[in-house]
Amino acid sequence: MDKTITWEQFTAVDLRVGTIVQAEPFPEARKPAYKLWVDVGELGIKKSSAQITKRYTAEELVGQQVLCVTNFPAKQIGPWMSEVLVTGFEDEDGNIVLAQPQANVSNGKRLI
Repeated sequence: MDKTITWEQFTAVDLRVGTIVQAEPFPEARKPAYKLWVDVGELGIKKSSAQITKRYTAEELVGQQVLCVTNFPAKQIGPWMSEVLVTGFEDEDGNIVLAQPQANVSNGKRLI
């Protein structure tokens, strides 16, 4: 374990589920990536960029639920403004596997 955090520090991270409603290639990105639009319920449709082209096609991403950090400041990625961080794990080859709920839940629900 790298560092112990407090419960308050953990709860400060706003992790919510959202559904990818649109995905398209992001050719301007330095590394292969997609532009994503994620429906995060009451927070609305938020934009993100994700380097997940090795494991996923843009078409298969639409409709997938993902776990997002919603309270980071927006980040400029080339010409794209990313508003949420879509989370995932590195596999053995360094490719990202999306963090997803095992069953569908309402968009915007918070991880507790």
